[in-house]
Amino acid sequence: MMRIRSFCLLCGFSLSMVAHGQRPVFKDKFDDAIPVLNFGTFHMGYTPDATKVDFDKTDKKNQQEVHAVAKLLAAFKPTVIIVERVPERNEALQAEYQSYLKTPDMEFKNLSEIQLLAYEVGRLSGATRIYGIDFHENYNYALFRTLQQKTDSTTIPQYNKLVEAFAKTRNEKTMGVKDRLKLINHPQSLDYLINVNADLLTYVSTKGNAEGADQAARFYHRNLVMFSNLNQLPLTKNDRVFILMGATHTAFFNEFFRRSPKYRPVNTFAYLK
Repeated sequence: MMRIRSFCLLCGFSLSMVAHGQRPVFKDKFDDAIPVLNFGTFHMGYTPDATKVDFDKTDKKNQQEVHAVAKLLAAFKPTVIIVERVPERNEALQAEYQSYLKTPDMEFKNLSEIQLLAYEVGRLSGATRIYGIDFHENYNYALFRTLQQKTDSTTIPQYNKLVEAFAKTRNEKTMGVKDRLKLINHPQSLDYLINVNADLLTYVSTKGNAEGADQAARFYHRNLVMFSNLNQLPLTKNDRVFILMGATHTAFFNEFFRRSPKYRPVNTFAYLK
């Protein structure tokens, strides 16, 4: 019991020191931790997401801008590419990727950020392996609109006003691909995505219940399973991992990577210049 209590006190002190801008008091990364470039994107093709970005994936200018970003990210020199696709399709994913490496100007039936960005990053960096780690799980992210007799009916509308005020200061339709991706990968944008997809649901409940938290837990579970899928891959200390997913998953994975002893996240903006 003393050993557990001492470790808890150490962790509490460490977190307090970090919160006050001090160095941590113990080493929490392995010497051979695997470097990871965890990159968030908007979906450039079909997506079942409720919010979609207006993007013409067939427009040559858009494709050129995506490939220009891929060139920047390829400087990370990944050996493994990870994308938002279920593991059950990994064999087909690998076959398609190998075809792309041989014929970069090949045509795709379903074009998305995977083919436009992930494949190109892999081709430019010489990565030969690609895996999908997605996991599908439905949840009711729109519960606030349907739940009656809520104990808190003001927090979410107030937060939405803050977001809407910012949205009025920029026109996303006129932004280039790189600027869009820079905005999406900004730490505050990633926090926003966790908020609107999960954490704000904890404010949605009837008295004595936790309906929103129950739904948010399903989305947390989806991301935890995706992280578990990553941890089942044959990665070694010699690998460098590039991950491309919808930015909400990126936001969750940033948190997982920050605490993980096995992975060492790199600064996205060291490459997205």
